[in-house]
Amino acid sequence: MKLLIVFSLFAGMLAAADGRAKKHPSVAGVVTAPKLGIPARAVMTGDGSYHYTDPQGMKWIYRKTPFGIARLKDMPADERARAAAASRRLEEVKATEDGETIRFECPGPFGIYQWQRKKADLNEMEQSVWNRERARSAARQD
Repeated sequence: MKLLIVFSLFAGMLAAADGRAKKHPSVAGVVTAPKLGIPARAVMTGDGSYHYTDPQGMKWIYRKTPFGIARLKDMPADERARAAAASRRLEEVKATEDGETIRFECPGPFGIYQWQRKKADLNEMEQSVWNRERARSAARQD
């Protein structure tokens, strides 16, 4: 008796699932976006992107990605603004001497970043910070 009830319920669930599958809406009413392609007059640059100016005068950058073609507005970067931002970041770095190593501290979004390097292994940025700190300490002593 129990076996008959279980099989009846199972047959009812299969029939209900089969009915739901037939009621899905068709995909004929779905509108797809036109495929984006790289214009024929686009100029390829060294980094693998393409630059193009459309008839309205807008400048665009096209890039090939694993998901298709990406289009971005070409916004020229102001070199003076970049240099000023880099010098501000450089001014925030502090250096202190600890024997043959230099300890660096720089404020960041998640707290203070700290690292240390041997004097012989300093990169260009670290060397300029270390020279600035030595000049400041020499000026204080005079």
